[in-house]
Amino acid sequence: MWRNTHQGWGVVSILLHWTLAVAIIGLFVLGWWMTGLGYYDPWYNLGPWWHRSLGMLVLFATLLRLVWRLVNPTPLAQGRPLERLAAHLGHVGLYVLMLVVLVSGYLISTADGKGIAIFDWFTVPAVISGLPNQASAAGEVHWYAALALMVLAAGHAAAALKHHLVDRNPVLRRMIDPRLGRR
Repeated sequence: MWRNTHQGWGVVSILLHWTLAVAIIGLFVLGWWMTGLGYYDPWYNLGPWWHRSLGMLVLFATLLRLVWRLVNPTPLAQGRPLERLAAHLGHVGLYVLMLVVLVSGYLISTADGKGIAIFDWFTVPAVISGLPNQASAAGEVHWYAALALMVLAAGHAAAALKHHLVDRNPVLRRMIDPRLGRR
């Protein structure tokens, strides 16, 4: 089942969800690790190169995920009304924070007017550059939005585990097994 149904998520949504989850956590860890690198460290230039390249690919995949979500049905929410509202607001918050982190990262990297080379395959042009204090301001936004994203993602994971282990409902299983959406 490639597409979503009202009973479950399709393969495309599941793959995008888990790929982006792993990539975003990896980018956060890499970004945090990079802040401690010294000028003579061999990863001083290589770490940011990987971070920028992966970050731009994650931005493209996030935009794809948003479009895919708009053109597919969403599985019906489960739980009490307050839980459903919290889940909806949490998902909106995750998407907003992902976009803020990714766009602010783009603004940091393009502040000097140069595009971002993605693994030396192609270059994403600098569309916005030269704003006053662009790199520093975008850097502050990037860091705090990334921290907020990690906190919200941890809450998202905790809620999924609560649904699975305590409530014994299929919320987590639906994001793992696309066969649950066949009906």
